[in-house]
Amino acid sequence: MNFLRKKKNLTLVLGGTGKTGRRVAERLNAKGHEVRVGSRSAVPSFDWDNEKSWDAALKDVTAAYITYAPDLAMPGAPDAIQAFVEFAKRRGVKRLVLLSGRGEEEAQACERIVQNAGLEWTIVRASWFNQNFSEGAFIDMVLGGTITLPAGDQVEPFVDVDDIADVAVAALSEDHHNGQVYEVTGPRLMTIADIAADLSEATGREIAYVDVPHEAFVGEVEGSGAPKDVVWMLDYLFSTVLDGRNAYLCDGVQRALGRPPKDFADYARDVAATGAWKAAA
Repeated sequence: MNFLRKKKNLTLVLGGTGKTGRRVAERLNAKGHEVRVGSRSAVPSFDWDNEKSWDAALKDVTAAYITYAPDLAMPGAPDAIQAFVEFAKRRGVKRLVLLSGRGEEEAQACERIVQNAGLEWTIVRASWFNQNFSEGAFIDMVLGGTITLPAGDQVEPFVDVDDIADVAVAALSEDHHNGQVYEVTGPRLMTIADIAADLSEATGREIAYVDVPHEAFVGEVEGSGAPKDVVWMLDYLFSTVLDGRNAYLCDGVQRALGRPPKDFADYARDVAATGAWKAAA
């Protein structure tokens, strides 16, 4: 008798400790899928800057969720994505799901690399995350009661990371999403003033929005000691992407999941209930 046990298919979740990756890994595990978290702290580790780490991370992997930190618009990102895709294909990976960004030419170049790889692929092209205000760069502003950003009255259809994760999990685990580009947004176009109003309502305290000059904002981020790549990304996003090019809604969540996306006000109420925005006494 042959007692050799067939190996389970592994899904590699890059950025598996980040906003979307952590949720994708948790959901796949809950569905009974075997998951390998791709991060510098994982075993085996994965480091975008060290191709020698990729081989062990991709062992026995058949599907991969690709996130690139801090953003696909970073210089060098297309080269890294090209190298990873070629490496993954040689290692026998069959399916790729790429988290991309709306309105970013560099990100769309990375999308084309994935689309032209000769593998099964799905693109999840996301707008700005709701969770930037609870898990990301802007939480301290919410805690402090004043959101100071160089956003004027420009509108953006902020999307919930839970929706992104649900779409990614569907693409990784179900065949009928192959070849799809899901442009995922929330259900409303919102200014930062709208964001502040919803946060005020959810927290029960006033959270103001103050529009600041772009240069002053970037200088403040630099002065805070933020990593250079984060400074670059925020400078890029507020000077380039938030110019009206993304001021429209898309149906990616509805098409992928058969349900509407989560509204920011619902997100804000859910996060407020956890106590995450309680200001220090």
